[in-house]
Amino acid sequence: MISVDGLDHRYLRDRDKLGLSIPNLRRLIASGAWADGVVGVVPTVTWPSHTTMITGVRPEKHGILNNRRPRSEGGEYYWSASLLKTRTLWHAARDARLKTAAITWPVTVDAAIDFNLPEYFERRNGGAMDLKSIESKGTPGLVEKIAKRFPSFSQEFMNDRIRALATIYLLEVEHPDLILVHLVDHDAEAHENGPFTREAKATIEYTDELIGQILKAAPANMVIAIVSDHGFERIDSVSVVPPGVELYGGLALARSAEGATRLRATPGMGPEVAAAELARFAPHLTGIAAAYEPAPHHLFATAANQQHERGVHGLWPGRKDYRATFLLWGRGIKREALGEIEMLSFAERFAKILGIRL
Repeated sequence: MISVDGLDHRYLRDRDKLGLSIPNLRRLIASGAWADGVVGVVPTVTWPSHTTMITGVRPEKHGILNNRRPRSEGGEYYWSASLLKTRTLWHAARDARLKTAAITWPVTVDAAIDFNLPEYFERRNGGAMDLKSIESKGTPGLVEKIAKRFPSFSQEFMNDRIRALATIYLLEVEHPDLILVHLVDHDAEAHENGPFTREAKATIEYTDELIGQILKAAPANMVIAIVSDHGFERIDSVSVVPPGVELYGGLALARSAEGATRLRATPGMGPEVAAAELARFAPHLTGIAAAYEPAPHHLFATAANQQHERGVHGLWPGRKDYRATFLLWGRGIKREALGEIEMLSFAERFAKILGIRL
């Protein structure tokens, strides 16, 4: 499973319109099973979404509620697998005596994974993470083994090229049954410059080159899944919500009729979210008088925090055309248009392919 962080489904759906040179992804789309968008979970950010992909449950059940833990718990990232509250694909695979591997997959520090270079860093450079930190938490000796095969592996920062080298090493030498790979460079580029920009598209095209290299190393019986954790939106301006209004999951929430009236009068307000949709994505939310999405290319903020990046995610999963990616190709996978699917369905789909019970 190759997760391309922030690969909005529109990159693939509108590949011709965007003029994307992505021959490897085009080949997989032409002969694989491809979803016309993936509906995510609240919040649509990296760590909860990646954990939903491999557990099949929502964040409030698997326990990874955001990228970082609450301030009351120290505010660090959810580094450790000990914070998981439910089983994952790698647990089920190990129970079935299958070999597992992970390359900078979130929430895998101290995980029971055979070949593991977890997402862990003390320093970052865009989407790249310092290799020494990753090595300190990874499978002992794995970095040295990869570097012996690929001498350029041991550079200071682990970017997507280095992640691809690690994946190729695993495919060619260790032969795990399940590999979870998290590619991050596009996400960093889309935050900095905005999605669908020249820079973001160039990073997608480079990612396609890396996927091509991984495909060449994959055995004939391999199934490849290309997925992503969330969509992306360009942000042009901020809408400051009135005092007393809550921000949650990309929405502005009012708990009283008076608050709802103030909210409706706020500039940059988008569509109101129906109660049934709130219950679908956030059943734990109660006592909400009104909930609104921001208008296109707007972002909700409080008066104290109005800074924003050019590209953001973390928006409401029901938002129109804001979708993640799912593409499946390989042995036993027939060409199929899947339509729109739920991220909650990923884990069972992968368990079935592996012949394991999640």
